[in-house]
Amino acid sequence: MPKKILTVGLELATDNAVRGDFDSKTSLLDWDLILFKPDISDGVYDAEEFQGKPSLSESASFKLKENCEHWRREIKQAVEAGKNVFVFLTSLYEVYVDTGQRTYSGTGKNRQTTRIVDLYTNYATLPADIRPVNANGKAMKLMNLGAEVLAPYWDAFAELSSYCVLINSTIPGICLTTKNGDKPVGAIARSKRSNGALVLLPDIEFYADGFLKDDENGEMQWTPEAERFAVRFLSSIINLDKALKSSTEVTPEPPWASNSLYLLDLERILKLELLEAERRVEEAQRMKEVLQERVSVAGTPKALLYEKGKPLEVAIVNGLVTLGFTAAPFREGSSEFDVVFECVEGRLLGEAEGKDNKAINVDKLRQLSMNIHEDLQRDEVSSPAKGVLFGNGFRLTPPVERTSQFTEKCITAATSQATALVSTSSLFNAVQYLSACNNEDYAKECRAAMLTGVGLVLLPVPPVEEAGDTLKDLQLSERKQD
Repeated sequence: MPKKILTVGLELATDNAVRGDFDSKTSLLDWDLILFKPDISDGVYDAEEFQGKPSLSESASFKLKENCEHWRREIKQAVEAGKNVFVFLTSLYEVYVDTGQRTYSGTGKNRQTTRIVDLYTNYATLPADIRPVNANGKAMKLMNLGAEVLAPYWDAFAELSSYCVLINSTIPGICLTTKNGDKPVGAIARSKRSNGALVLLPDIEFYADGFLKDDENGEMQWTPEAERFAVRFLSSIINLDKALKSSTEVTPEPPWASNSLYLLDLERILKLELLEAERRVEEAQRMKEVLQERVSVAGTPKALLYEKGKPLEVAIVNGLVTLGFTAAPFREGSSEFDVVFECVEGRLLGEAEGKDNKAINVDKLRQLSMNIHEDLQRDEVSSPAKGVLFGNGFRLTPPVERTSQFTEKCITAATSQATALVSTSSLFNAVQYLSACNNEDYAKECRAAMLTGVGLVLLPVPPVEEAGDTLKDLQLSERKQD
């Protein structure tokens, strides 16, 4: 039966191995062979810098740590389940992550908030204290300890291998060292509980020159050379996996051996400590799940920046409530309006539209005009509602990079119809500010802008001294779009 092979952090030119995304929640227990490269570069490509290293935002920090912890746990479980996990030791990559802690200084307008960050590395993905130190070279030698199983693989791929890090010399199973100085660069760390092993190998260039080329459509494709390499490489890894399993036979503890009759005193004490540790882990996991749900709920206003359809409509309704409106979608008979909202200053009716990669055009204004007329025909409505078209143009583009989110024709038509055009990113600016600062005067200014504005309407800029850096960037973007 063919082996199920998973690669993470690398890809091979073959259908016999499936590539898993670093941010997936894949269980390694479903796979026979795992090839892993601790590469976190995709998660930090747009990070700011602090002391010469990438510094992740609070959200990106949480995601990176969650992903690394997932793979650390999965690799540990896979090895304990008797699987061999092959790790290709890439360079140590350090980033600063947000710890969630803050310090404050000053008061009022001079109040300063300082984020507390901590160093984090790509090797947090491994369940082993290998203490990597960056060092590059190709001159390596096979130790006697690993010769019996690693020699065929090393004969085939020594020339294609390079060490990127030196590892902790106290790790059991050191099998590869530098040719000079005998610094460890590879190890076979066998499990004491199963036939599995964590196999630490020097890195290989899986995307070597000549492995990729452009096809007639300009898309990258594997070359025959890459396909031949993949077949040869997988064959060698499969043979190494077989050799590792046959070289060590660990008999699983039979059920009767766990009977209390055979417990040692130290074993009994440690088992009690293990139970307590597991209880604390379960409690922490429950707390984590509660916090994850709260984080998810707290971040729902961000849908104003990237959603369309019903999710965007819900976010708009919630945002308007934050501004002090009474707001809700309207459904009655055949009438269906995205949102009807009002306050002491007046009553408005809104339509929402999101576009992936273009500005909002004039079509939606026609629908809005028809809805206002239909709304006026209701017995309880005595005067036309003010029309507001909420637009999320270029929703897949970062807000700071967007051009005007409404077409010129749409803006001209809205002006002639006394209709307000409000970008949902502008609404988000106001909601983000009001969620942190209870400023009724500012909320009233926002309501007034929608009630009196026609054509392209920008909500008032929140007080700069109270706005965070991200909010200031979004404000600048909105002014540029105008």
